[in-house]
Amino acid sequence: MTAQKWEDTTAARRASSRQGHRAPVRDRIVQAAAVAIEQSGPDAATSQIAEIAGVARPHVYRHFSSKEELLHEVARYAAGSLKARVLPALEARDAVDWAREPIAQAVLWAEENPGLFLFLMGRSQARDLQRGRAGRSHFLGQIVESAEAHLKKSGYEGVPLDALFAGLKGMVDTSIVWWVRHQDEERDALVDRLARQVGLVVQNLLAEHGIAVDEHGNFTRLT
Repeated sequence: MTAQKWEDTTAARRASSRQGHRAPVRDRIVQAAAVAIEQSGPDAATSQIAEIAGVARPHVYRHFSSKEELLHEVARYAAGSLKARVLPALEARDAVDWAREPIAQAVLWAEENPGLFLFLMGRSQARDLQRGRAGRSHFLGQIVESAEAHLKKSGYEGVPLDALFAGLKGMVDTSIVWWVRHQDEERDALVDRLARQVGLVVQNLLAEHGIAVDEHGNFTRLT
């Protein structure tokens, strides 16, 4: 979302508050911090966050023990927004081109919220390095879980999708982050490329386990 759209959202929220429909203060501060990060990056000042939230600066730390706790909640908020965009695309996907629409929605969300996306990816990468593994909370995890469920429904289990997920996550994240920063190709070209790459990697893994995907998206045993 552009800065202007974030500002419009903030104005609407303040108008709602004046009308007596106040959101919980903690939630308003999280949303205000998301606006501030979109405008000024992850080092946005607490005073800026408080101003957007419509609270006094000391009130921010009545609801959060530290700036780090607030940033953690902003990351959760942003990840939830991104996944909410991706999930409907998973449910409505074309069986033959199952990865394209979810990736398209993720790229569109990144285009609309570039600052927040870069913030979220930075937090995600730091967390993965600290844990030594990639968590399934990432939006791509929704795609992998969908493929996993489809495999189980078709009677195929034991395919190591977690290992696959870690590699795909790095590829997709890095590609979208680069695109957000450089805008060096058309959005649809980026989506097509990523969907094709993800599809090929998944098909190769399935083939290693004796599973093929036919033109209708159904799984069959390789002979």
